[in-house]
Amino acid sequence: MVTIISGTNRASSNTLKVAKYYQKTLAEKGLQTNLLNLEELPDDLISSDLYGKRSADFTAIQELMTKTDKFLFVIPEYNGSFPGVLKTFIDACTFPDSFYDKKAALVGISSGKYGNIRGIDHFGGVCSYLHLHVLPLRIHIPAIRLELNEDNALFKEDTLKFTNQQMDKFIAF
Repeated sequence: MVTIISGTNRASSNTLKVAKYYQKTLAEKGLQTNLLNLEELPDDLISSDLYGKRSADFTAIQELMTKTDKFLFVIPEYNGSFPGVLKTFIDACTFPDSFYDKKAALVGISSGKYGNIRGIDHFGGVCSYLHLHVLPLRIHIPAIRLELNEDNALFKEDTLKFTNQQMDKFIAF
C-alpha cells in the first residue's frame, strides 16, 4: 500500500494541490495511492494522541500508517524547515510499526527560490532515525505559485521531467 502525505494542515494549500497532482499522475502510471491530508488530523491530536493514547479519529489514521509500505511526502517550507504539524504527526504515530524499514520519497515545495532544500534535508534526518528508507532522488519545487496552472497541475517542462523521473523511480523502489 502506498500513501501520499500532504505535509501541512493549512487549508487550501499548494502542498495539497501538489499531492493530488502526484496521486493523479501515479494513477495514470498504474499505481493507486491513498492520500492523507494533515488537515484531517484530530483537533486534539496533541492532548489525545501524542503520547500513546488513541482517539477514535486517529485510530483510522494509525491503521493506514501501519498498513502502508511506501510513503510520498509533499513538504512545504515553513521557516526554513518543515511544518511542526508534520513532526507532531510523526511523533503521534506508533513506533516502530508506522515507518520502520519502509520506503519514502520526498518532494519539497516553497514560495521562495530553493524548493525547501533545507526542510527536506531536516526531514531526511528524521527519516534516518525512523529507519525509513528514502529514495535518493528528492525533488525541490521553488516558486510553487508559478509552477501550478489553472487546473492545479504542474506544467513546466523541467519540473514535469524531474517529477516524472522521481515517480518512475518511486514505483520501482
